[in-house]
Amino acid sequence: MFVLIAGGGRTGAQLGALLVAQGHKVHLIENRLEVLSRIHHELPTEVIYEGNPTYPAILEQAGIQQAQVLAACTTDDADNLALCYLARKKYNVPRTIGRINNPRSQWLFGEMFCVDVAINQADLMAKLIAEEMSLGDMMTLLKLRKGEYMVVEEKIPADARAVGMAIKDLPLPEKSVIAAILRRGEMIVPRGPTELAANDEVIAVTDSQGAEQLALLFARRK
Repeated sequence: MFVLIAGGGRTGAQLGALLVAQGHKVHLIENRLEVLSRIHHELPTEVIYEGNPTYPAILEQAGIQQAQVLAACTTDDADNLALCYLARKKYNVPRTIGRINNPRSQWLFGEMFCVDVAINQADLMAKLIAEEMSLGDMMTLLKLRKGEYMVVEEKIPADARAVGMAIKDLPLPEKSVIAAILRRGEMIVPRGPTELAANDEVIAVTDSQGAEQLALLFARRK
């Protein structure tokens, strides 16, 4: 996949390094000298394009016409909105991602400015903290479909409600499935008659509401 990143700050540089490590084609545009000095030590030289990312000539030089994704990661919300709009309307980029710097600007990051995915770091952090508090000892391993579903893991304490219960008898939430059980270093493929034991590490796929119900089911009795 060819991803064009506008803005080489911490967010843009980290995204670029991650995508390069995964084998994607990445071009990153940045014009601030102090930032350029840093990212030349973090990214391959051929990835970096020097210039103002809001200038069409610079975008074209970086290959926006062929980009499959534009990630607008500058520190200016107006620039990020303009970049997403320009990428879609002028260059027909299939996918746009816009970074929100000021949470008050969030309402602008949508179809009106051709933003497919809006990333609000403050909102993400707040939701993450709230989620971790609500799930107790349950750990979120992976988010799926923009966070609609997740893969979670929890180690079952000896006095949990689920200990000794067969999978088929568990009151599982509607959109939840037990994917695997790790017991004493071995993986068990869960079947209907499989009984849960103390200290089992249960891996499940669920939605956010189901995760809260699973956390109660696998938690220590109060």
